[in-house]
Amino acid sequence: MCIKGISPNQHSFTSLFAVSAAVNSPRNGMMFHARLVKSGYEMDLYAGTALVDMYAKVGLVSFARKVFDKMVVRDLPTWNALVAGYARNGDMVGAMEVFEGMGVRNVVSWTAVISGYAQNGKYGEALKVFLEMEKVRGVQPNEVTIASVLPACASVGALEVGQRIEKYARARGYFKNLFVCNALLEMYAKCGRIDMAMGIFDEIGARRNLCSWNTMIMGLAGEGTPPDDVTFVGAILACTHGGMVNKGQELFKSMVNSFSITPKLEHYGCMVDLLGRAGELQEAYNLIQTMPMKPDSVVWGTLLGACSFHNNVEFAEIAAEHLYKLEPWNPGNYVILSNIYANTGRRDGVAKLRKIMKSSKITKAAGYSFILEGSEVYKFIVDDRSHPRSNDIYWILDEVSLKMKKQHEDATIFERLDIL
Repeated sequence: MCIKGISPNQHSFTSLFAVSAAVNSPRNGMMFHARLVKSGYEMDLYAGTALVDMYAKVGLVSFARKVFDKMVVRDLPTWNALVAGYARNGDMVGAMEVFEGMGVRNVVSWTAVISGYAQNGKYGEALKVFLEMEKVRGVQPNEVTIASVLPACASVGALEVGQRIEKYARARGYFKNLFVCNALLEMYAKCGRIDMAMGIFDEIGARRNLCSWNTMIMGLAGEGTPPDDVTFVGAILACTHGGMVNKGQELFKSMVNSFSITPKLEHYGCMVDLLGRAGELQEAYNLIQTMPMKPDSVVWGTLLGACSFHNNVEFAEIAAEHLYKLEPWNPGNYVILSNIYANTGRRDGVAKLRKIMKSSKITKAAGYSFILEGSEVYKFIVDDRSHPRSNDIYWILDEVSLKMKKQHEDATIFERLDIL
């Protein structure tokens, strides 16, 4: 657009601020803000509201407040964006200050405060605000409101309010929303109504996600159906794939503290995987050091894999050293460490490993891929030309490579213009 000499207008900036918020890029947001001022659209209501919203969503609430205070004209979405920004960043004092200063409030305003209190563990305040909202004429809770207030009901044991909310949600068809279903499931489980929780769990059916299963498992455990060591392997693995580090650590500790289950080697392996994927490599290594049993190749291999993902040389070398002793025949460990060296610019390390592999006669099996075409399965290795149409295949690959190179060059040009 800029290359063609077309100047952006206020609607262009509104979209750009939304994109900056979506990709969490405060740098780009600030750059577009400066361009907005130079273009003379600083006082535009829609662009200003989008700017407040962008700064709030990327965590720069003080910037959002400065923009808000400079605006001559504000509408309801402008106020809502600032309230939500304070609440999202844990500043409920600031959120309530803005909320109480609003002349008009809608369901988004109320929900932002309810959600903020609930997400910051102030469940009593969240429920109190919801009950106040119910008294306001013309303001009806939406799906987000329901999903935000039900956890508060669960935490304070407000079963009757939760049941009334369920009736309201069903009447408006909100049970199509999985967040609402999971929140109600949690409410019944925490309030001790496992029969009702199981009913909701069955009703969710094929739509169940990680949250649904975890909530039901913990609810059953609290009801008196104790989990065993296999249950915890599955639960911690679920946390690993869901990126739920705190929940996984909580489950691991509860094995001994709440259920008198001694963690086994596979539980420690799951925890190393959980911490490693999250980048907590020091903590993962510390856990290995404190294991009551000797770590096996799976545990050290898990740590090495995590180091490969995060390009951490320090712990990769430690893990690899143990793996060389446990499985000296496995070339994969040498290859992974070599790749980490290469990715971090350690060419000396790459050369050293190649020398060790050559002197020890350790060879890496060629990588290959399978492709199903019709009723036949074809196997391909690197630089494979055994296929009868290999010339056609490589011609197409060359064409794809050229197009990718062209797109990369175009993207580089736009990136330079973006910086300017």
